[in-house]
Amino acid sequence: MSFFRPQPILTLFTLLGLWMLLALGNWQVQRLEWKQGLIATVEARIHLAPVPLEQALTASNIEEIAYTPVTVQGRYDHSRELHLFGRNNEGRVGYYIYTPLLRARASSVIVNRGFVPERQMDLALRQAGQIEGMVTVTGLARGPSARGNFQPENNPATNEWYFRDLAAMAATMGEAHVAPVFVDQELWDIPGGLPQGGQTRIHFPNDHLSYALTWYGLAIILIGVYIAFHISNGRLVPQLFRRRSKNT
Repeated sequence: MSFFRPQPILTLFTLLGLWMLLALGNWQVQRLEWKQGLIATVEARIHLAPVPLEQALTASNIEEIAYTPVTVQGRYDHSRELHLFGRNNEGRVGYYIYTPLLRARASSVIVNRGFVPERQMDLALRQAGQIEGMVTVTGLARGPSARGNFQPENNPATNEWYFRDLAAMAATMGEAHVAPVFVDQELWDIPGGLPQGGQTRIHFPNDHLSYALTWYGLAIILIGVYIAFHISNGRLVPQLFRRRSKNT
C-alpha cells in the first residue's frame, strides 16, 4: 500500500478549491446547454411568417416572442427619434434610429428603423428616409437590454444611447403608453437607402465549452500540485517507490 500522510490545512483548502472549480465547470456546461437551446430557438423563430404584433403580445412573457417576425401599422414621429450607438453587420460605426410609431387606438411602438453611418447622421443627408403617412412595419420583436459591464451610461440629454432601456427611451420620447417590445425593422427599399433595416445581429457568443474545459483543467492541475507537494515533502510515497527503496 502507498504511504499517505495528508497535510490537514492544505487538504482542506484543496478540497474547497476543487469543489469550486468543478462547480464552475458544471455551471458552464449548463450554460452551454442553455445557449445551444437559445440559438436553435432563435434560428427557428426568425424564419416564421410574420404575425400582427398584438397577436404576438398574447404570449405570457417577452422571452417567448423575442426575435419573432411581427407586423404593425402606424405613423412615424420623426421629430422624436433616438440614436443608439453601435455597429452594423459589416462592422461600420454609427447609430441605430429608434422612432415612435404612433397608432390610433393602441399603444405606440418604438421601432428600430435601422442603421445610419456616423458621417451620415445629419438629417439633411437622409431626409428622403423620413417617411410620412401610414406605414406597415415588418420586423423582429426584441425585448429591452441591460447595460453591459463596459458600456457607458445612456445620456438622454444628448440623445446618446448605448443599450435598449425601453422605459427610459419611452419617457424621453414623451410616450406614456408603449408596447413592451421594440420592433427591429427588416431590410426594405427605403427612399435614399437610410436608415438601413435588417441589421439585427443574430449572433450569440458561445464560449461556454472552452470555459468549462478551462475550469476542469484547473481542477486537474490543482490535484497534480497537491500530489506533487505531498510527494516532495515525504507525505506521500507511492507503493512502487516503497518497493524500490526496500530493494535498495
